[in-house]
Amino acid sequence: MSGTFLLLAALLAAASVTWAAQTIEGKIMSVDPYGRMVTLLDGTKLMIPPHVKVQRDALKEGVTVTATFEQKGEQNVVTSLVVHPKEES
Repeated sequence: MSGTFLLLAALLAAASVTWAAQTIEGKIMSVDPYGRMVTLLDGTKLMIPPHVKVQRDALKEGVTVTATFEQKGEQNVVTSLVVHPKEES
């Protein structure tokens, strides 16, 4: 019984550490003052680590981005981020 519990606990721990990379595209709803956390219109929150190269002043409300991220615990940690030029209307 305890062996089964330990195996289940180990599997759950391994599964919660990192999932495969995911990609999302969406419009920015908000950006924190330091450009580290972006929230998309669908409510997805993306944490941008300092080592990810992105022009932080380009991260503005209404701009479309494509992000590749990994889920680490409760956070979506960006591994790459592309800021799309704003379309002229």
